[in-house]
Amino acid sequence: MIKQMELAHRFLSEIITAEDTVVDTTMGNGYDTLFLTELSNHVFAFDVQEAALEATQKRLKAAGKTATLILDGHENLDNYVNGPITAAIFNLGYLPQTDKSVITHSQTTLTALSKIMERLVKGGRISIMIYYGHNGGAQEKNAILQWATELQQRDWEVMIYQPLNQIHTPPILIIIEKR
Repeated sequence: MIKQMELAHRFLSEIITAEDTVVDTTMGNGYDTLFLTELSNHVFAFDVQEAALEATQKRLKAAGKTATLILDGHENLDNYVNGPITAAIFNLGYLPQTDKSVITHSQTTLTALSKIMERLVKGGRISIMIYYGHNGGAQEKNAILQWATELQQRDWEVMIYQPLNQIHTPPILIIIEKR
């Protein structure tokens, strides 16, 4: 069976070309940033933690890839990214093996989503992986699910993928496409 992150990558790879501008809103350990650099020459990656930036730099260097790495919150992406955006990826929660009190928050995530959606090209996609098994995670999950549910059907295709029989707090994947 295809795992959620594989599915997210598959959905994004269907639409990204080398000339497209794409955004990794939460670079973390750099896996998604590296994935995006294999598809596009214009990758912007954001994180608020120096450890994430360093891990991503190391991963990209080992692969011989480059991206614009930005030590700032994704809610400020409009200060760095100009023009249309073809795709964006979010991994909400916290950076594994680091301070679990440094988490994504619904307020900044919704701000970033709004800014990306304003610039998203027709047929462009956003992947949102919600990890919520931590303090503050359920609040962000609920806010993002409510927001996604309210997107206008005539403008947006919104799909949700989640395990149904897993215990604890299995991640939730949301894929959004601009019509």
